[in-house]
Amino acid sequence: MSLLGSFNAPPPPGFVTACERNGELVTVTAEEAVAVVSMQGLDYPQFQVSREMLARPNLSKESARMAFIEHNETLWKRTLHAWYEHGIAGVLEEFSNHKQGNMVSKISLRLLALVRWSSSLHGSLFPHLTMSQEDMIAEFSRNLDWRNSPIRVFAWHSTTVKYAVCLQDNSIRVYRQKSDIVPLLKHKLQKGVADLAWRPFSSSILAVACQTCILIWHVDPMSLSTRPSTGSVQVLSHSGHCPITSIAWCPKGGALISASPADTSMMVWDVGLETCVPLCRLGGGGVSLLHWSPDGGKLFAATPSSMFRVWDCQSWTCERWSKLIGQCQTACWSPDSSVLLFATAKEPIIYSLTFGKAVNEKSFVIGGSKMAIASINLEEVVMDLGDETVRFGGQVQSLCWDPTGERLAVHFKENTGSPELVLVFRTKLHPVLEVVPCGFVQGQVGEIPNVISFQPRFAHGAVLTVVWSSGRVSFIPLYFVSERGIHLHNNIYLDNGFSGHGHSKSLYSESLQDFERGTV
Repeated sequence: MSLLGSFNAPPPPGFVTACERNGELVTVTAEEAVAVVSMQGLDYPQFQVSREMLARPNLSKESARMAFIEHNETLWKRTLHAWYEHGIAGVLEEFSNHKQGNMVSKISLRLLALVRWSSSLHGSLFPHLTMSQEDMIAEFSRNLDWRNSPIRVFAWHSTTVKYAVCLQDNSIRVYRQKSDIVPLLKHKLQKGVADLAWRPFSSSILAVACQTCILIWHVDPMSLSTRPSTGSVQVLSHSGHCPITSIAWCPKGGALISASPADTSMMVWDVGLETCVPLCRLGGGGVSLLHWSPDGGKLFAATPSSMFRVWDCQSWTCERWSKLIGQCQTACWSPDSSVLLFATAKEPIIYSLTFGKAVNEKSFVIGGSKMAIASINLEEVVMDLGDETVRFGGQVQSLCWDPTGERLAVHFKENTGSPELVLVFRTKLHPVLEVVPCGFVQGQVGEIPNVISFQPRFAHGAVLTVVWSSGRVSFIPLYFVSERGIHLHNNIYLDNGFSGHGHSKSLYSESLQDFERGTV
């Protein structure tokens, strides 16, 4: 039975979600939203894409080539260009077209037929390998509509109120609290951006997953320059490792890992030395999505096929889960790294896997459950509201768990009912995983959520960030006292000689009142 049947009615059209208070999501009219946001006390840099921000898109290599008259080039020069653009198939095609009829041409033509046959056979097993690089990025990006979205990627910094946004023209802007300086990052290799990741414990290093490489930007937060030079960027690349659709820093700030749906190897990068070590496992057709567990001990790696792996980051061995119904679409870790939630591309179900805890910092275990448990049924429901009916639920686009482990956000694919809604659940990890409905997040009329994420640190609950199809970014504070916060307050009371449940309940009530007054 679908859990969505327990939700109350979604907000009526024209109303937007402003915040969560007293366990309920508060909705207001679009006109009131500006005033409500200012009352929240969130002094966050606001962002809205304007037409001036989107530069004219770059011409592709093919269209640029058509603009020039073809010159007579030597065979070896043409072969070099063919290798650069199309690999071995391009080289064979170039030889087969040169002096047709001679022995070299005939041999090249037969070898080309063999290469194309083997590619078609491989493509029948892994259809994504027949896609163009741009189509592959659009397919495996976390953005619901990567190709048409004004904002393609959004990334919070892990410790400060700072975020980076990548626009449709592949330019990146960095916004920081209480700063009017907005660095603009551009580079000739910065094309087909699919992911951004700030390095932990660093205020200046931003990794950018591009079509052909990874760019490492060094953005000095104290600099007054709005256009960092190309001297501020490192280029990391490896033959055959493209397009890159997912990158992840180790939570301790060390290694950077990258993945490509066209490469079965993940690359573990030493950014300082600009070198990498491949982690290769056969099967899956590539690696499409990475998520490092918060404790740094495990790494989730999805493939374009019906299989994913979880790696032990000490021994670099992995466990494999297969026979999924469709490829793994999205996943997220619990804050204590004990639970992994994931959803496939063809089912309206969120599955869970539980993992053993580390004995100490030097002893990590994988020890995942042998079988995933269907924890949340999100099958589409139809709600009768009298004058109209509302449909919501279906196949999941992405999952996002807040750092306290008490709020889970879900949004859906476009072919589902009400894709304009983000669903928020209350969750509890111990003694067992519990998930109950909280409410809906809705944007302005006509807006669809393309990207969702939680701010890594927020003292009064959680902040849900939504990137809308209009090019607007909204910050929705979810005010609640976490279970960990209640335990800390209780310990403080006990240390000061208080005891009993009355004091903790009183403290909980006072904390909520402080949140409502905005004094915390």
